[in-house]
Formats: sequence, C-alpha cells, structure tokens
Amino acid sequence: MPTIAIVGASLTGASAAAALREEGYDGRVVLLGAEPQLPYDRPPLSKAYLRGGMPFEKTLLRQPEFYRERNIETRLGTTVTSVDVDKRALELEGGERLEFDSVLIATGGRNRRFPIPGLDLPGVYDLRTVADADRIRDAIARGGRAVVVGMGFIGAEVAASMRQCGLEVTAVEPFKTPLYRALGEEIGRVVEGLHRDHGVELVLGDAVAAFEGAGRVERVVTQHGRRIECDLAVFGLGIEPATELVAGTGVRIDNGIVVDEYCRTNAPGIFAAGDVANHHHPVCGRPMRVEHWQNGVKQGAAAARSMLGRGQPYDEVHWFWSDQYDANIQYAGFHAAWDAVVVRGSLPERKFLAFYLAEGRVESVVAINQGRDLRRTLPIIKARVAVDAARLADPNVDLRTLAPAERPA
Repeated sequence: MPTIAIVGASLTGASAAAALREEGYDGRVVLLGAEPQLPYDRPPLSKAYLRGGMPFEKTLLRQPEFYRERNIETRLGTTVTSVDVDKRALELEGGERLEFDSVLIATGGRNRRFPIPGLDLPGVYDLRTVADADRIRDAIARGGRAVVVGMGFIGAEVAASMRQCGLEVTAVEPFKTPLYRALGEEIGRVVEGLHRDHGVELVLGDAVAAFEGAGRVERVVTQHGRRIECDLAVFGLGIEPATELVAGTGVRIDNGIVVDEYCRTNAPGIFAAGDVANHHHPVCGRPMRVEHWQNGVKQGAAAARSMLGRGQPYDEVHWFWSDQYDANIQYAGFHAAWDAVVVRGSLPERKFLAFYLAEGRVESVVAINQGRDLRRTLPIIKARVAVDAARLADPNVDLRTLAPAERPA
C-alpha cells in the first residue's frame, strides 16, 4: 500500500492529513508527532487558555474519532530522528523504520534560546506547547510580579493575559516599541500605548543581561543595569525553524527548508510546509518563511494536493491576528521593507488601517479594530500595482474599488 508520512502532528500536519482524505487518497496516512496530544490550536495558548478561560479539549483541531473514521494513523509521543532521502524511510526513536512514498516535513519551529545567565532557573518560562502554557498558568495562579522578555506578538499577548489575570507586569523589549520589527515605530507606539494604559510597565531599548535568584528566579537584570524584582519571567524572542531532520541529507536549508510554490523540496518525494518551510511566493516573487496560523492551514492542504499530483501554485495572501485586551490586531500581506505608511482612520482611537507601501504598491496592511476592512485589502495586496495613497487614506473611498479586476500580466 502506498504510504504518505507526515512528520509533525501540528496544525499544518493535521490540515495535510485531512486534505489527503478529502482529495480521495486511499493509501496509508501516518501522522507522527513528538507531543503526546492530538494536533491542537496554538493561538489560545497565549490568550484564553493561558488565562484559564478555555479547556484544552476546546483547542483540539479535530476530535479523536475524526482520525479513526478517516483511517489516519496517529503516532503521538513519537520522535523522528532522521530521514533517509534516498531509500525514502524515516528512522524513529527506538530504532523503528517507517518507509514512505512521499513525506511532508511539518516540524514547525522551536523557541530561540540565548546564552543568558540564569535562563534555566526555575520560574523562567517560554511558551510554545500546551505543556509550557500549563506551567505558566500554574505560576500565574500563584500571583505576584512577572517580567516578559520580548514584546513581539506572543510576548505582547502573554503580557496582556497576565495583566488580565491581575499580575503586575514589566516588559523588557530591545527595540524602540513593542512589535517594532513587524510594524515599525509609528504603529508600534500605538501598541505601546495600549499596554501602558492597561498597567504594563515597559522598559524599551534595553535587553536582559541575566536572570538571578537563589534556586528560583527573583529578579531580571538588564544590560543598562536595571534590576527588576519578579516571581516569574516569560522569555520570548522568536522561533527558529526545526530543520535538523533533513540536515546533511542534501535537502536544501536556508532559513528553513527551501520549497517551491508547490511545497516541493529539491529532493523527490520530500515536501515541507508551515513554519519550517521557506517557500517561494509566486505573487511576491521572493522566498518567505511565515509563522502564521492561516499559513499552517492553507499550506498544509496545498502540500497534500501537491503530493497527489494535483497541486496549484501556493499564492495565498498571508494573514494573521492577535487579540490584546480589547484590541483586535490583524495583519495581511508580507513586507520585508517599506518606504511609506499610509493610515486610514485614527491612531489615537486605535481604530485604523495602516498600509505599508513600497514604490506605491501595498505590501501589507495592519488593522486595529477594523477587521472587516482588512479583508477588503487582500485583492489590493495581491494585485501588486501602485495605488493612490490619498485614496487609501480616504475613509470615504470604498477599498473594493482600489484593486484592478485582474492582476496585470
């Protein structure tokens, strides 16, 4: 029987497994995951689940019977140690060997860790898995003062959740504002104001030099010499793609596993998708590695179709969201750089769209509390043509009129 193996019982892996069955594939599907749980949703881990407002069962992407009914083998708590590209086989921890006809690598990423003194002290946490979230939840329940290191999207969500749970929170961020690398200073200042208004103490333009404590974290020391007493600390400075499975096999690695617009690596029968995949985007005309929920769902399914020889170029406009307090932040597109930001709406009221432009083209859009309008910008991003900035900024202009009917050849 032909076998498709999926390494990573993740959002991407589960999406691919489901798509294989939806497309009528009747061969063997084996979904392997290192965690003991069935595939679950990660976004709640920094929000509702972390605050205790959602049981774990609600985070499951599919119930157990879904996999049974579709004859999808779930091998949970299973570590894949290597892939034999030439003989098309996976080596599992314990010595088992699983042969496949094609394999999808959906191993995602792992949290970046830095050689900071005291990082391994009890009471210093990072957040990637439900087990991580459970440890932080237990610490939150004890109350006290928390330090969040890094105010990217996950750090900002964790800070908001801990404030909503009543903890005192200090956040240390090396850049000028929260989300500075993603959103720039102008929009980052809006997020800064949001957190300050909710009582977060922000230490900006500074970084952690050490975590200190007698057997458990008691304070954070910054590079500028500030000493912040705390009962717990959450460390989050991004992830790195988990590519070691194919290291040394000849599969190309460059900021992730390199794939084309069909999720194919340079090795026949080896595919990759999700956080681990550095994919060529046919609309933007460049490679990109994206760590978003929507990309996990869409690219996993796209990879499954490609594995069956029915693939289409994966050209989704990337999109994600973040909930912080009463603010819904959404982002669409992908910008590596921009030369102008055009705002439609009110920054002080935190109700606006911000368009990131390069040579007049809309590369990406950020919306705060304007989710419906953000969806109307997707055709503009996909069109890749210059747009009149004044019309973008004018709330009386219907955004749906700003994208050409068809993308020019």
